[in-house]
Amino acid sequence: MSELLSNFNVSNFLTSMVSSDLNIVTGTVWLVIATIISMIGGAIGGMILAGKDIGYSFSAMLGALFAPAGAIPAMLLGFALLTLLNNY
Repeated sequence: MSELLSNFNVSNFLTSMVSSDLNIVTGTVWLVIATIISMIGGAIGGMILAGKDIGYSFSAMLGALFAPAGAIPAMLLGFALLTLLNNY
């Protein structure tokens, strides 16, 4: 693990992920991370809302599928606004 973190490319990538440097690679990684977190939250919300009615596994699956429908466009719009504000 120390060899991976001491690599210059990985170190540079992690630095750009944490700082305000937004490029296509960091934007894509943040989009994937936000989608995964959104799917987890949607699954939990689906189980809470409709778990007793339609079953916990089916409601978790539906929640995980429908949650990114709102998160992905919001993330893309946010990245576009951050890029616009960063350039001007």
